[in-house]
Amino acid sequence: MSIITGRGDSGETDLLFGKRIAKTSVRIGALGAIDEFNSALGLARAAGGDPEIIAIIDELQAKLIGLMGELGCVPDDVARYAETFKSSLTMADVDHFQSIARDFEKRGVKFTGWARPGAEGSLAKAGLDFARAAARRAEREVWRLHETGESVSDPVRLFFNRVSDLLWILARVGNDGTVPISKK
Repeated sequence: MSIITGRGDSGETDLLFGKRIAKTSVRIGALGAIDEFNSALGLARAAGGDPEIIAIIDELQAKLIGLMGELGCVPDDVARYAETFKSSLTMADVDHFQSIARDFEKRGVKFTGWARPGAEGSLAKAGLDFARAAARRAEREVWRLHETGESVSDPVRLFFNRVSDLLWILARVGNDGTVPISKK
């Protein structure tokens, strides 16, 4: 089967369970932003760096697959999705990523001013900053979808806020997972 179907030539695309929707819909905008976020995480992952951070990225990407599936169906099919795939995001997942962020904060990461992505010459850290910015876009698009009246669960709405904070923190740690000593 070819990926090239031509079905999208009319300005519509497929959702799960055979539903069609306009490519310009808010739902597709949110899914596109999440896809961009996932791709940005892929760049950060491929840039290398600390194996602990790469494992966190892998965990995030695994959650995004289920999250995109959940948003990839119309509200009437959410229950069917949950029965079929059983991979929706929960508050425990949100708490888990917040806990990881707090653990890294305990290592000594502190806000000392605006970050300048790429200033340190680390592709891995710049990739994390890029992924953070993409997460913020995804967060805005998910909220936009929710505000249209198509309910988006609390965990999905909160996930991107927590994860973007986590990525900011991860971009501040050294390539070996430690907090660098500042040079004065």
